[in-house]
Amino acid sequence: MAHSAEIDSKDAWGGGQSPFRVSYGKMMMWFFLVSDALTFGGLLISYGFIRHKYAEVWPKAEHVFTHFPFVEQHLPLAYVGLMTFILIMSSVTMVLAVEAGHRMDRRGVTIWMFWTIVGGAAFVGSQAWEWFHFIVGTEEGALRDVWSMETGSYVRQIFHGANMVTNEYGVPQFANYFFFITGFHGTHVFSGVIINLIIFLNVLKGTYEKRGHYEMVEKVGLYWHFVDLVWVFVFTFFYLL
Repeated sequence: MAHSAEIDSKDAWGGGQSPFRVSYGKMMMWFFLVSDALTFGGLLISYGFIRHKYAEVWPKAEHVFTHFPFVEQHLPLAYVGLMTFILIMSSVTMVLAVEAGHRMDRRGVTIWMFWTIVGGAAFVGSQAWEWFHFIVGTEEGALRDVWSMETGSYVRQIFHGANMVTNEYGVPQFANYFFFITGFHGTHVFSGVIINLIIFLNVLKGTYEKRGHYEMVEKVGLYWHFVDLVWVFVFTFFYLL
């Protein structure tokens, strides 16, 4: 009777070679990004349905987002365009950081990671500034009919800015989706800045130099590029269309 060959437990449970020669960490990052893409896709589809429902009274973004720092005149979507440019440039610096990591260039990784963090922080700060002006609103405000419990009828009031209940610029749903979609994306960017900062500190400490590779930089780079790509869709659907 033939004896079965002994099999090492590590070989039996190791799973063999990784599919597409992708490391476990990068594969899990891709799984996360796919699931996150479905979430953003659901939000944008929902936004599209609501906008279609209120198409006749839906505010136009170029009439709402006209402010620009230190400029009195109205510049439709100019500030949002600047924010988009900043975020796209931070994606370019991340590409350069990953490329430097492939060459084991610690100095290059340090420089380009630093500028990626600066770009991300600038975007988050710019978004906070935009939120502030959206919430405060214009000086003249807008007349809106609201239901009064005291009189049992609609009364006209002047509203300034927007919140989750009233909106100077139009239907309340516009502000609700603006806060949720841009806030959800802004949370991703802020999280990315924190993660990039942690990786940056590890680069300064020489952690990845000792490991012999900069794969962590590549993994956070995937996340950062995803955040940038999502903003392109948010910018297109919410501000341009």
